[in-house]
Amino acid sequence: MKITETDILLIPGYGKPLPGHWILRWRDKMPTARVVKQTELLAPVKKDWLEKLVEDVEAAERPVVLVAHSLGCILVAHGAHVLKDKVRGAYLVAPSDWDRPGLVEGFDGGDFKPVSRDPLPFPAHLVASRNDPYCTYERAQEFADAWGATFQDAGEAGHINLESGHGPWPEGMMSFAHFMKRLG
Repeated sequence: MKITETDILLIPGYGKPLPGHWILRWRDKMPTARVVKQTELLAPVKKDWLEKLVEDVEAAERPVVLVAHSLGCILVAHGAHVLKDKVRGAYLVAPSDWDRPGLVEGFDGGDFKPVSRDPLPFPAHLVASRNDPYCTYERAQEFADAWGATFQDAGEAGHINLESGHGPWPEGMMSFAHFMKRLG
């Protein structure tokens, strides 16, 4: 499947993505990509975030491919059952483990926990780091297995965000291109 034949919805996680974050760079590089703009980035509510994602999916004019980071991955897992008709696939990067107590100071995961373990009704690929402070490598593998996603070891890449040195993240773009090709 070609990027130009799809609407790419980029789903950031908890907090505002900083300028230079790979999600914002991908938005600028792919003409059919746009960021799902959530409200309450530091006190997210699953219902509100899911309503906004569904709205953006329904507004798409082409088949949709989701690209999610961190809490965005968990949102996709929770909402997959209502997204399945237009979504062709999901590329999931560095999911955060909100079932883990004290993951982020000031936010306990709210209604994003427990993290859904239901299989996704569309193809998915999960990229995980061996030293992500927000999700152990083993837990990320468990998510991939539960969701029916293929799994990619990103090595010691932290949370695969700007703070861990992943602004442009060219390896991610190459991996995403392979995922798109797999979608046919």
